[in-house]
Amino acid sequence: MANLLLLLVILLNFYTLGSARLVACIRAVALQGALLALLPLATHGPTGHALLLGAGALLFKGIFIPLLLLRTIREVRIRRDVESFIGFVPTLVLGLLVTAGAFIFSDFLPLAHEHHEGLFVPTALATMFCGFLMLITRRKAITQVLGYLMLENGIFIFAVLLSAAIPLMVEAGILLDLLVGVFVMGIVLNQISREFTSLETERLTALKE
Repeated sequence: MANLLLLLVILLNFYTLGSARLVACIRAVALQGALLALLPLATHGPTGHALLLGAGALLFKGIFIPLLLLRTIREVRIRRDVESFIGFVPTLVLGLLVTAGAFIFSDFLPLAHEHHEGLFVPTALATMFCGFLMLITRRKAITQVLGYLMLENGIFIFAVLLSAAIPLMVEAGILLDLLVGVFVMGIVLNQISREFTSLETERLTALKE
């Protein structure tokens, strides 16, 4: 069950990298967060710790933060991320390459046998790399926020893998960092839209002291 969820997470990475529809990308990242909310239960069973971690992930990753992003795009009146620095198809190809690289790299890591057999480590690495790819290849700030969310989803997969050793406060701190980061990016989005009537971060390079 856990491996099936992780495969769906990888597919959603590819969908997000290759899609030009902003609303569809937000919904894909929300669905990815909802799938990750099931991951603690599929991995460790219905324990109190797993239930709490899954509920927090569903609340923040699957519902609250995507609703904030949908509200933001309604306020700034954008519906489509038309431009990417290197194009959507090359970005998707790079996503495929970094995912393959994550699987190859994970084989050389000194992991326990059960971790070598599972998809946790390669999926976590691939999701982090794909999120970073979104951050550096998209022009609009709001799609870079989605890249940040994907990057944090990869960190969350590592946290689930090590949840027996990581205190709950550390995992709660990860979610808090995510929430604070989205709030900060929301403020930045509103300020950029107000000053430049556009959310393309490329225009910020024209600023002079």
